[in-house]
This record gives sequence, C-alpha cells and structure tokens, in this order.
Amino acid sequence: MGSYGRGPREAAPTTARRWWVPDPGRARLLVGLRAVLGTGLAVTAVLLAGFGLEAALLGGLAALLALFTVTDPDVRRQISTTALLPLVGLPVLVAACFLHDHPLVRSAVFLLVVFVGVWARRFGPRGNALGIFAFMMLFAVQFLGAPPADLARLVPAVLLALACAALVRFVLWCRERRTPPPAAPAPPPYPGRLRPTTRQAHQATVACAVALAAGIPLSPERWYWAVGAAWWIFVNTASRGETLVRGFRRVLGTVLGVVAGVLLALPLDGAPWPTALLAAVCVFGIFYAAPVSYSWMMFAVTVLVGLLYGLLGELSAGLLAMRLLETGVGALAAALAVALVLPVTTHAATHGWILLALEAVHGAAREATRRLAGDPGADPARRVAELEPLLDRARLSLAPLLHPLNPLRARRARAREVTTLLDECAERVRALTRLAAAPGSAADARLVEACDRVAEAMRTVPVPPPAGPARQPRARRAPDGGTGAGDRRDHHPALTHLHGLEATVRRLAEPLRASPRTPLGTA
Repeated sequence: MGSYGRGPREAAPTTARRWWVPDPGRARLLVGLRAVLGTGLAVTAVLLAGFGLEAALLGGLAALLALFTVTDPDVRRQISTTALLPLVGLPVLVAACFLHDHPLVRSAVFLLVVFVGVWARRFGPRGNALGIFAFMMLFAVQFLGAPPADLARLVPAVLLALACAALVRFVLWCRERRTPPPAAPAPPPYPGRLRPTTRQAHQATVACAVALAAGIPLSPERWYWAVGAAWWIFVNTASRGETLVRGFRRVLGTVLGVVAGVLLALPLDGAPWPTALLAAVCVFGIFYAAPVSYSWMMFAVTVLVGLLYGLLGELSAGLLAMRLLETGVGALAAALAVALVLPVTTHAATHGWILLALEAVHGAAREATRRLAGDPGADPARRVAELEPLLDRARLSLAPLLHPLNPLRARRARAREVTTLLDECAERVRALTRLAAAPGSAADARLVEACDRVAEAMRTVPVPPPAGPARQPRARRAPDGGTGAGDRRDHHPALTHLHGLEATVRRLAEPLRASPRTPLGTA
C-alpha cells in the first residue's frame, strides 16, 4: 500500500521503515487528526447524552469505522454510504444481543454475516464498507457482552456517533471536496468460473468457521478475537501470498502491541484521562499507519484494545496473552483456508494486476500523445490518476514475493525487477503527461507511430506465461532509454520517453516470460 516509487533495494521495506515513508501533502497526518476529532467527538457526545461507558465505546467504534471504511470516490457517495451504515449494522447489532444464550445460532449468524460481507465487496467501496460495519457490530456485541436490555442505550449511541462522524467529515473538515480519493481498481479476472469476491467469501467463511471451532475451546469468552483476526486478514488481499503475509503482519503487530499493552495499559489501570489521551494517540496511529504498514496499524489497534479493557476493568496480562493466542489461531485458520479452498496463486493475482497496470500505462501514453499531436480533448492527467491505484495494487500483489521471509531468492529477485520496471513505466508516462501539459509543445507526426510501438511491445507480455525454459535476450538500451533503432534522429523530447517506455515494456516481458521452474510466483 502506498505509491512512493521505491527502487529495487527499497521494494520490501522493513516494518519500522514503513512507518516513516513519505506523506505527500500530509494526507495521512490530516486524516489521522480528523479521525481523532471525529471519534473523540462521538465518544464525548455519547457520554454527555448519559448512555454510559459501554455505549460510548460502541459509539467510538462506529465513528472510527465510518471514518475508516467509507472510501467512495466522491463526497456524495460517501455521504450515502455513511447514511446506509446504520441500516445494515443495527439489525445485526440487535440480533447479536439476543444470541448470547444460543451459541449454535450465534455461530451460524456470524458465518452468514462473514459470507455476505465479503461477497458484497463486488459492489465496490460501498459494499466493502457496509460488510465491514455489519461484521464489526456483531463483533462489538461479543466484546462488550451486551444483553438485549442494553439495546435502548446502544442503538441511539451508534446513531449519535455516526452523526458526529458525519459532521466532522462532511461539514467541519471535508478534505475530499478538494482531493477526492482515487477509485479502487476492480480486481482482474482469475482462473475459474467464480468471481473474485465469491471465491474470497467462501475462503473467509471457511477460515472463520475454523477459527470458531478452535477459538471457543481455547476461551469460551474471548473466542471472537480468532474470528475477527481471520476476517480482517481477508480485507484487501487477493492471493495466497498476500493473505499469508497479512496474517504474519497481524501476528507481529499484535505481539508488539501486547508488549506495549503490558508496559502502558496495565499501569494505567483504566485511569480515565491518561487512558483517553493514549487512546487518541492509538486512533491517530491506526489511520496514519494503515496505508503503509499493517503491522504498525495492528500495533496501535492492540494497544487501544488493552486500554478499552482497562476502562472496562477487565485488563490483565493473561487477557492480553489470550488475545495474542486467539489472533494466532485466526491467522492460522486464514492460512489454511486460503491454501485449501479455491486457492488463487500469487502468480495468477500478480500477473493480472500487472496486465491491468500496463493497460493503464498505454492508455495514459496514448492520451498524452493525442494531446501533443494537437487534440485538445485528450486528458492524460486523468489517465495517470487512474494508473496510480493500479500500480499500488500491483505492488501489493508483488509484496509477498519481496518479503524477507520468502525463501525463494530467484523469485524474489525477479519480483524486484518487475517492481522496478513498473516504476520506470510510470515515470515515463508521468514525464509524457508533464510535456503534454506544457504550453507551446510542438506536434510531431512520429509521436503516434512511437505510441503504436508501445502497444506492440505490450503484446510481447505473455498471458499467461507459456511453458518453456527459453528466455528472450534483453534489448540493448540506447543512451536515451530507447531500443537503439532510429533514436538518433529523434529530437522531440516526448519521443525519448515513448521509445524508453517501449524498451521498458519489452524488458518487463522478460521476467514475466519465465519457465515453470522459475516462475514469477507460485506461492
């Protein structure tokens, strides 16, 4: 996650370095501060309304989720999605409160909500937000142990908290009006007849069923942590490798958070003001770290959970250890499900995202070429904006192969080369877009021909990689970044980037055209 153009030596940063990646426009900083304001206002409003501590904690969670999960590409859709959250979440909340004494029915409802919540991701950001909110309402009732009698306080608390979050996000501090978030790219089609969301819904449901079966014997009171871990591991993952790495990072962040909880949350023992201050820091940390490091985000979540248990008077070192154990169970359940249930290999997912990114690269180059050739209707900047989330997703799919724990060194080196070449393609396209935006750019008839050669180079990228051990010789690069053919007579600066883009795409086809013995990834 994050689009910071890392080079080959920086393609797999350590957990600590991910915390310090650049923050262009201070976007993460501002989003984190807004989250603290929105969540803090929600908790304060619920407490002032006299609904009690448990209702305030639920309200804070509802506000946090509204600020965290609603990622529609424009403000109007964000408002609509936020308004739909209680329509989906409150029925689940009510049902959960009535199911405490019916464990079999409760488990069945949990698994139904898991399946539908993941399946709904096919409807884009709105489906993803509504699915997460419904699941977390079910989860929160288990955390609080809320009986039906508490619904008179919990339901209005959720509504009040969502209103506070909406007030902060859409009235007091609406950053999205100036800088709308990019639309999330649709996943590429994978092998088989099932859609990616349907496939993952089956995987997540099996994982949560395994987590239920293993988590309840470990702790009849805290089993929900195993189910929650399994659920969240499947958010924003598409392949076996991504899911395994996310599970590892979740466990790592939880371990670090448990240690911090012992050192920080236990001594506070639920003291209100210090706990509130540290909880605000944790909320900020969740939002600040989420785009760049799942481990650090989980660290902040785990410390926050310890603080909440302290407020409820239930915190102990044994409780934190049980949370860690249940998290490990959930991660293991997710690993088993993703490996055995309708698996999608890292290779298949990676190849699909790379192809989508390359198509966007060519689309942006074509628009820039049209603008340089004198077409005022061409819009390369829009196509570059569409390219960025695809590049992010391609890097995310490559991340498991770049992980330091990946023992397959040849595949790690190959994935690093692919990442570097994708970044080179993006830089070429950005340079073309800057040239197209410059006033007085002279048109050149050779630009269209050069752009057609980029399209021809894209046809050398195999779909899927054919069997066979042969590797194509790498094209020699001319000093200007082209293939060496006819570049000396080219003087238009855009031609330099187009020929360089063509050469880079042809070089990118080489690591993708791998023999079955050394594929890009089969994890």
